Amino acid sequence: MERIYLKHVGRYVGSEVEIRGWLYNKRSSGKIIFLIIRDGTNLIQGVVVKSEVPAEVFEAAKRLTQESSLIVRGVVREEPRSISGYELSVTDLEIVQIAEEYPITPKEHGVEYLLDRRHLWLRSRKQHAIMLVRNELIKATRKFFDERDFVLIDAPILTPASVEGTTTLFETDYFDDKAYLSQSGQLYMEAAAMAFGKVYCFGPTFRAEKSKTRRHLMEFWMIEPEMAFYDQEDNMKLQEEYVSYLVQHVLEHCRPQLEVLERDISKLEAVVPPFPRLSYDEAVEFLQQHGSDVQWGDDLGAPDETIISNQYDRPVFIYGFPTGIKAFYFKPDPTRPEIVLGSDLLAPEGYGEIIGGGERIADLDLLMQRIQEHNLPQEHYEWYLDLRRYGSVPHSGFGLGLERTVAWICGLAHLREAIPFPRLLNRIYP
Repeated sequence: MERIYLKHVGRYVGSEVEIRGWLYNKRSSGKIIFLIIRDGTNLIQGVVVKSEVPAEVFEAAKRLTQESSLIVRGVVREEPRSISGYELSVTDLEIVQIAEEYPITPKEHGVEYLLDRRHLWLRSRKQHAIMLVRNELIKATRKFFDERDFVLIDAPILTPASVEGTTTLFETDYFDDKAYLSQSGQLYMEAAAMAFGKVYCFGPTFRAEKSKTRRHLMEFWMIEPEMAFYDQEDNMKLQEEYVSYLVQHVLEHCRPQLEVLERDISKLEAVVPPFPRLSYDEAVEFLQQHGSDVQWGDDLGAPDETIISNQYDRPVFIYGFPTGIKAFYFKPDPTRPEIVLGSDLLAPEGYGEIIGGGERIADLDLLMQRIQEHNLPQEHYEWYLDLRRYGSVPHSGFGLGLERTVAWICGLAHLREAIPFPRLLNRIYP
């Protein structure tokens, strides 16, 4: 008898198999007990018929409580009405552990109650589906960049200086010095791009933003490519290819999960290149016409991004932001220095920015000037300036926020469900 995982159960119709997992749910009609069993890869209904199994097997099935761990054996058969399209005619059952009264029941629970029990909430169908989509997005990311000859380079998590600005840094003691949790791996990827040409990093980043919005986490994961000899146009084309690749991959590999999440597939199917482009100037004018009080020079807030993205059925680029609201390393537009060669990519359906990126300053003198203008300590950036001293080239890159992308593709209301264990302003447990 072969031990199998439920994701492959369709290969074993008519065969007797062994499944190891947990009891997701149970109902009984007296002489028949229906067990919904999960093994981490899928669910299946196991049918225990009193007249067809030894008395001790039927009694063991009666004893099972929600989330008890068990080993079941039986014959797989097709059953279109079943939760997975298959059923298991149980012949034997072994209890591994009888679970105590489970705190998460089919009734409605408050979000704080569920977040306190996040370690258990992950077992529920919806949360399980979200994590499987997240896993596929990570697999698709590695495949996409591997196919295009990018090299994965790991960026440090402890850094001596800021990337985006000093106001959102988590500070920690580093022996006799100070260190900060990384806001981004970008600066290190610029160094790596000068060694390998096309690189990316994938890892956790941290922002000490005192924000409680549905779009913010204190700890989140970023995919950050950086490319030597890419200008901003090359950069935007790569973003377009990458995001549409991710969506198509999920549509191909995650249909069951999207069904569990009740996601409108047609909205994802529309995500194909080319993506519309809107200049910052056009965006401000459009927003003002639609009741926003945004002024030229302001950054776009979440409500502004929602107004814009709701006009399109696919992601939209906003490009040409004012120099004053972007980080020190953005290259100014040579024809119009008050704006930068950078862009944000807004997801449709009101999910906001999922990518920020742009062309980097390649000129040493201008970069030094920008560091001074931003009141940053130049000594912390000498290594970064070296990249402009020794073979500087035009280069560009971007960062995609994994959780925002998961939230959009899954149709979630809040980022806290897009990461296994969310870190929020007032939450670091569990």
